[in-house]
Amino acid sequence: MSNVSFSYSNSTVGLQYQTVLERAILSCVCTVPACVFLFINGTMLFTLRSKPVFRETCRYVLLYNLLLADTTQLVLTQVLFLLAICRVRLTYPVCGTLTTLANLTAGISPLTLVVMSLERYVAVCYPLRHAMIVTIRNTALAIIASWAVSSLNNFTRGLFLLQFSLESLGTSLMNDYCTDIAWFPDSLRETYDKAYTVFLSVTAGLAVISSYTGVVLAARSASTDKVSALKARKTLLLHLVQLGLSLSSTIYYPLLLALARTVTRIVFVWVQNVFYVIIIILPRCLTSLIYGVRDQTIRPVLLYHLCGRRKLSVEPGPG
Repeated sequence: MSNVSFSYSNSTVGLQYQTVLERAILSCVCTVPACVFLFINGTMLFTLRSKPVFRETCRYVLLYNLLLADTTQLVLTQVLFLLAICRVRLTYPVCGTLTTLANLTAGISPLTLVVMSLERYVAVCYPLRHAMIVTIRNTALAIIASWAVSSLNNFTRGLFLLQFSLESLGTSLMNDYCTDIAWFPDSLRETYDKAYTVFLSVTAGLAVISSYTGVVLAARSASTDKVSALKARKTLLLHLVQLGLSLSSTIYYPLLLALARTVTRIVFVWVQNVFYVIIIILPRCLTSLIYGVRDQTIRPVLLYHLCGRRKLSVEPGPG
């Protein structure tokens, strides 16, 4: 086992000495907001499939894919968190399956945000060709490509497993709680993960910033719809914020490792759960909150479903 996973194992030893009351409180602190956000995300997913305008508009199709990946990621991370709180140790194959699915869905969000940013760029800078370029077929191909890239990344990570004897791990229980570090302690894989994360962050960030710059320059043209350009600029800024938050999960484990060496067990456990809510849970629900409030088409339908299908008078807001 590598030094990194050993350090993380030491940081999770504190869970073994928690009282039942401590574990119950920690579970509630993290599970209640997660359940609330899952309800909102689930309602948003249902909303995006409830009307033809959502199913046949490319940006709503992309939004559905983004929200589906975020919701799945939130479910998987919450399951792993509750398993750790309840002191449940898994077999290596089960843990590997859960963490691989979590990594797969985590990689979808930044890729989808890139596609959504490019769609807004085309809408403002090439309005006459937007309907020709951004079609349902091309959108579906872009979604398939994002899932393929994330799947290829996880397949490449899986190749590092070939150096281990997998037969002996088939039915063996893990020595620690199920985490990506504890399940797959390999320095080469860790180096690959860092390289891929840096590459993805830089590439996605440049794509969103370039789209924003293109929209700003296009807004100066007399032929450009100023209102549409302003809305696109605000949307792209939100995409940049979303991108930063979706990639913030990459600093979760390094923060825990640094904390485990500097603070007491009690402080570590509580700070760990605060980081979990802010870094893991919150970014996965912002998509629903942002689009549910800003989008004039989604907002009344979302509120209608959230309020038990009771009609509400909704004042129009910014698009």
